[in-house]
Amino acid sequence: IFILTCLSANANNYYINNLRTKFINNSAYIYTINPRTFGAVDYNKNDIIEIELGELKGTFINAIPKLKTLANAGINTVYLLPITKVGKLKALGTAGSLYAMDSFDTINPQLLDETDFNQDIKAQAKKFVQAAHKLKMSVIVDLPSCGSYDMSLEKPNLFVKDKNGNAVIPADWTDVRLFKVYDDNGQLNMALVDEYKKFVDLAFELKIDGIRADVAAIKPAEFWKIIIDYARAKDPEFLFLAEASPNWTNPAKGYAPYATVEELLTAGFDGFYSDWQNLKEIKNNAVFMKKLQDDLAILDKFNGQKSMIANFATHDQISPALYGTSYWSMVNWLNMALPVNPYILDGFPTGDRYIYGFENQPAKITYTDDDSYFVHKGKMDIFNFSRAPIFLDKQTMFPEYQTATMFRYRAFPLVISKKVEPLKTNNPLVFAFKKQDGDNSIIVVGSLSDNQTQLATVKVPKLKTDDFIFPFVIKEPPLLKRGKFDLKLNPYEVQVFAIKKTVERKKIKGN
Repeated sequence: IFILTCLSANANNYYINNLRTKFINNSAYIYTINPRTFGAVDYNKNDIIEIELGELKGTFINAIPKLKTLANAGINTVYLLPITKVGKLKALGTAGSLYAMDSFDTINPQLLDETDFNQDIKAQAKKFVQAAHKLKMSVIVDLPSCGSYDMSLEKPNLFVKDKNGNAVIPADWTDVRLFKVYDDNGQLNMALVDEYKKFVDLAFELKIDGIRADVAAIKPAEFWKIIIDYARAKDPEFLFLAEASPNWTNPAKGYAPYATVEELLTAGFDGFYSDWQNLKEIKNNAVFMKKLQDDLAILDKFNGQKSMIANFATHDQISPALYGTSYWSMVNWLNMALPVNPYILDGFPTGDRYIYGFENQPAKITYTDDDSYFVHKGKMDIFNFSRAPIFLDKQTMFPEYQTATMFRYRAFPLVISKKVEPLKTNNPLVFAFKKQDGDNSIIVVGSLSDNQTQLATVKVPKLKTDDFIFPFVIKEPPLLKRGKFDLKLNPYEVQVFAIKKTVERKKIKGN
């Protein structure tokens, strides 16, 4: 039985933050929402929210009624994409990117709900967080890594300049500019440090429980240690999650330092991103298992005091549903079965493909200097006032999502364990691993092929034909033999089993 880890100290629903402990123990079930779209209502179903026609943008207030649905689905942590004010100059999209931060301590006025009697945006944000806490859900907020072009004009001392004296554009993020971490004397830019502390102060004012740091690696460990220590002095359970992964590269090479995952964890971050964003390109069991084992090796260095999230389906990734139901299913089950904190993007449970009818079309009305509905095809829109994620495949995908969630709760002690045993297969396109706790274990097997049926034999040491086997997800039952499974797997098919060992009867002497 899954026991909620956010505790109520008395009958008045007094909330105690234990998000950091929950995360380290792989017990944070994270659901990511874009507050600007989560509660939006698109009456004419054209995907864009036309405020001038009376359609409803997403706000803190109209998000509150939907929180109970998340809690009932087992979600215990809500992750908010950036809620800070966004820039309007050189913007992307008609509302501006959520990551084009224009202030460290001003909440995005776009999230104000004019229908609420309390017109103060901070009070409305607090009301949202309080509602989540009453449902025993923690709240994480996203901290953007760069500032808007507008901010670079207002506070030039915070930004790196190129040889021509212009603020630097990192990678192809044309609507933001790169922060200056070190001053001209090679010392930390304390003006920037102070701004980051303002963001921490805002998070605490709103009673938020943790921060996810966007592209954390382009700030050095010494910078983050100051910020993390500043927050932990206020609350030792305050979570810091780094958007960083071992194999990622510097998007601001030549202009910004680049910290390793281990350096970030040493500085105080509690977790990082497991590197599964290219799952579709992995076509070999050895590569699959090495990727998993490499991540677990990092955690081993920190004696179990760190953890990670899955990176299959974040707002930066193309919707798994675009690659078909089978691929979506694999992502769904791996997200629940791997030794990670499961990370769900709003719309994933029902197979939203994030295709918008207005995609990159000229805009009728804009609230920035961009006159087009800019979006990234197949990715959640973070640039416009757009519809809430929709139920495109509610009848087939959502029930399987619920089944996978139930599996995670029923197999909780096994799933949260950071110990994984690779299993040998005779087919390089088939991966298999086991997680064991005493006489109980789970086995996960999957095909990495996207177009052909695969036959495989999976060796399971000490498996007996009379062991009790419960299939959580299966299409064609495997042939069970002593010490092995023979399986037939469709493209991207995943099979998940729970196994309980039979107790051997010992002969009594004299009988």
